[in-house]
Amino acid sequence: MKFRRRQYRDNPKLNLTPLIDTVFLLLIFFMMTTTFNRQSQLHINLPTAKGDAPEQQETIHLIIDAKGNYAINDWEHGLINSQFDTLKQALKEAAGPHSNPPLLISADENAPHYAVMKAMEAARDLGFVRLNFEAQQRPDQE
Repeated sequence: MKFRRRQYRDNPKLNLTPLIDTVFLLLIFFMMTTTFNRQSQLHINLPTAKGDAPEQQETIHLIIDAKGNYAINDWEHGLINSQFDTLKQALKEAAGPHSNPPLLISADENAPHYAVMKAMEAARDLGFVRLNFEAQQRPDQE
């Protein structure tokens, strides 16, 4: 019985082609995804106005209670129902000759979501774009 010794190669060959391909792919990826932004600053001299302050229009205060009932400016002027057309007509009358008065919406925390959305939709239909919301801080969070 004759046993042969295995011959070990002294110079194992390592194929570098996949490694080079991977490095090139990473290089291309980083080159394509890197953004080069040039930061710039603009120095602007804003004009100043001289004269009287603009006339402040009276704010319309729309109150929404927990049941979804509406009132304009105070509860003495509560609306007879919560219909969209009634709300829209009341806002139009409260605005008077002004085309875009500021509207302050004050809704109870338990007011239905649709009641607030209905008020915003009525204001949008009348062309009111200056809507504000009123909130009160809870006593326990002070």
